[in-house]
Amino acid sequence: MPVNLVNVEAVSKVYGTRALLDGVSLGVSEGDRIGVVGRNGDGKTTLIRMLAKLEGPDTGRVTQSGGLRLGVLTQHDSLDPAATVRHEVIGDMADHEWAGNAKIRDVLTGLFGDLHLPGFEQGLDTVIGPLSGGERRRIALAKLLIAEQDLIVLDEPTNHLDVEGIAWLAKHLRTRRSALVCVTHDRWFLDQVCTRMWDVQRGSVFEYEGGYSDYVFARAERERIAATEETKRQNLMRKELAWLRRGAPARTSKPRYRIEAANELIADVPPPRDTSELMKFANARLGKTVFDMEDVTVQAGPKVLLKHLTWQLGPGDRVGLVGVNGAGKTSLLRALTEAARSGGDVQPAAGRIAVGKTVKLAYLSQEVGELNPALRVLEAVQQVRDRVDLGKGREMTAGQLCEQFGFTKEKQWTPVGDLSGGERRRLQILRLLMDEPNVLFLDEPTNDLDIETLTQLEDVLDSWPGSMVVISHDRFFIERTTDKTFALLGDATLRMLPRGIDEYLERRQKMIEAAVPAPAAASAAPTTEKSAADVRTAKKELQKIERQLNKISDRETSLHAQIADDATDFEKVAKLDTELRQLIVERDELEMRWLELAEDA
Repeated sequence: MPVNLVNVEAVSKVYGTRALLDGVSLGVSEGDRIGVVGRNGDGKTTLIRMLAKLEGPDTGRVTQSGGLRLGVLTQHDSLDPAATVRHEVIGDMADHEWAGNAKIRDVLTGLFGDLHLPGFEQGLDTVIGPLSGGERRRIALAKLLIAEQDLIVLDEPTNHLDVEGIAWLAKHLRTRRSALVCVTHDRWFLDQVCTRMWDVQRGSVFEYEGGYSDYVFARAERERIAATEETKRQNLMRKELAWLRRGAPARTSKPRYRIEAANELIADVPPPRDTSELMKFANARLGKTVFDMEDVTVQAGPKVLLKHLTWQLGPGDRVGLVGVNGAGKTSLLRALTEAARSGGDVQPAAGRIAVGKTVKLAYLSQEVGELNPALRVLEAVQQVRDRVDLGKGREMTAGQLCEQFGFTKEKQWTPVGDLSGGERRRLQILRLLMDEPNVLFLDEPTNDLDIETLTQLEDVLDSWPGSMVVISHDRFFIERTTDKTFALLGDATLRMLPRGIDEYLERRQKMIEAAVPAPAAASAAPTTEKSAADVRTAKKELQKIERQLNKISDRETSLHAQIADDATDFEKVAKLDTELRQLIVERDELEMRWLELAEDA
């Protein structure tokens, strides 16, 4: 029988006139790995602060087991600014002692890339005071994970971590014996780590078994039965459920629920995107050329980030861009943006970027743009325009789009100066979409957004017709909103990843392993360099293969739909199945050829 670690009994908490928690009773036991979700401002952080006894309830009580070893990561660290990283993380341990500890080596390597902290000027002897918030947060997380704990409470642990760091943290937490309570908006992380979910809603906390995918289904089923907010919230949940079950069935951790019930729930839910219809509309708005890069070099100051880059962003392309920090993801978008806004006059350090004549670009940067704080939310949106065309004869008013982005009629009259960071981020995205761009660059769009807002943004982007590039460490968001994944691996090249982020992580691991025996490799016989002509030829063939892969993907989708439509016509299904198998063989051959060419290029 698992030992109970923390009990929350009939707890209530009121701020001003608002009850964040109302009579909540919960428990955390040994072995629990609990994810906490809910809208921003609904009380997630307050709940876990009370669990950790960092904050007291107004009524009710919180009890912890005697001798509980508790580790807490809050959104504001308590590190000593005068101390060094070594002092805070490792303490007084001698070098041979901590270096011989596998757990400490794993944490330092996983969070910082190496035992010597290559991103810090003085390594472990770097003074904490001048460091950025993201660097301090990683140090606080390392300090927490190195210690032995019975219960770990984490508030947004994936903030400031890249895709590799998040994957490492998920693996680390799965193998720890400590119980876990974690607030995060990273849905992939929740699926990987958690076995129970707490959903904080309007003063109550609803409990669900399983990870995020199981939670989505259970909540959608509960709301279907209760018929709560049928036309709005349930439709979004059902759409996401359809995505989870059709697009990535392996996400569901265990078959806890009846498949028949799930299929009935999503029977009338269309796929997230009608790709062919969106492509037609994008072609009509953009023509044949969007961005065409030929032998381009991208620099940040004197540092060369990308060289000899030949790449096309075509009409209707939806691209996810991943890579190590500092590899040039944001610099690439800025180079494209400068070329677009100058009409092609501003060019990179070398090479040329051709921009389509009809391109109308919107760029969401990581920084939240300043708005007049006295403006109301609706006024800030109407400054851009009153109505927006969503394609296929659909349009929405500024007020309707505000509601879709979580700004209720009352909230639309809130001054911009009174909005939280996440709400300002939402407003920034909303204003961009209201301007009806046909090309969208999103640099870390999920920052400060809660899960419900993310599903609303994904729902809007599903029907958005145009070309799109998304930079994000949120795997779920990239997989949900884009069709192709490209990576900057830190070697000044851009590569297509047919298998997405899983392939990116595999490639990064191989690069790290290959770097270990680097001195021996350096003494090997010199290699012959390929000519520039050979490289250009390889890159052109790569682009041709990518177009073929896209066509095969579209045909596969069409065949699956035809097989479903003609399920009772066995002869026709057999023919369609034969064609499908041939396509899969052709796709595998093309992907192998693509990988060979990628090495040459």
